[in-house]
Amino acid sequence: MNFDEDQIIASLAKIYGTYRSGVEIGIGDDAAVVASSERIVLTTDMAIEGTHFKCEWSSAFEIGRKICAANLADIYAMGGTPKYLLVALSLTGSEPLEWIEELALGIAHEGNSCGVQVVGGDIARGENIVIAATAIGDASRNISRSGARVGDEIYISSLPGWSAAGLYLSQQERVFESDLELYALSEFSVPSVDYQSAIAFAQNQASAMCDISDALLIQGQALAQASRVALAIDQSKIARHPEFAQLQELAHSHGQDVWQWILAGGEDHVFLATGRDLGGFLIGQVQCGEGLLGVEMKKAPESWRHFN
Repeated sequence: MNFDEDQIIASLAKIYGTYRSGVEIGIGDDAAVVASSERIVLTTDMAIEGTHFKCEWSSAFEIGRKICAANLADIYAMGGTPKYLLVALSLTGSEPLEWIEELALGIAHEGNSCGVQVVGGDIARGENIVIAATAIGDASRNISRSGARVGDEIYISSLPGWSAAGLYLSQQERVFESDLELYALSEFSVPSVDYQSAIAFAQNQASAMCDISDALLIQGQALAQASRVALAIDQSKIARHPEFAQLQELAHSHGQDVWQWILAGGEDHVFLATGRDLGGFLIGQVQCGEGLLGVEMKKAPESWRHFN
């Protein structure tokens, strides 16, 4: 690496340096200073090379977009609006400056799509590439996982499973060319997050909401537990989603169970919400009881885990 930290910071400042309203002090000082008059929503997420991404599978730009999306989705899942992002980066020292700039541009691209600005962070040297991002936003009304009520309907913002399908394909040592395969691979590299659905869920007074990036089974169970209710999932309703037939076709062509991808796959950043007439895709109803009801799979689920 024939450049130093000051050069990296100077390069990143050019990418992130246009300050928006509310940013009083941005990149280059000891800390960022922003103004806010509402309740603050904060979240942090970490991506580790070899666990959450592989450079041979994804470009730096794609990795940047993906880590940014993970943070923004969490803010939206709380009914908030993301405003700022802090990014801490551990590098091995072998990365060219162009790779670092592409990573930064990916983060900026995803952030700009939601009006979010990177205002600071940190850089260090380590054995692996590690990207830690903290998103900061505000909310006029908080939406947690604990507000689901008996009688509420259950909605998803989009069909989960495409990222899990892409992960499966990425692990196969062959070249894929079909449109469905390429779409799944792209959804694994950079999940398409329907931020507008999360906004609509919040505006339509969702009683509870979460981002199911850790799998519908896992985070549906967490929402049910937090709300002390049962989520009765109707898989026949999920099977009527406009994209289900395509995902099922892809699974069948590779000898895979489509429900493994949909129910136990991770990293889709699909929003799960409860309420009435929320405008998403209806998949069930909140009932008395506990846990998830109505979920059937051919085998025990192999759900996404941060620790393998």
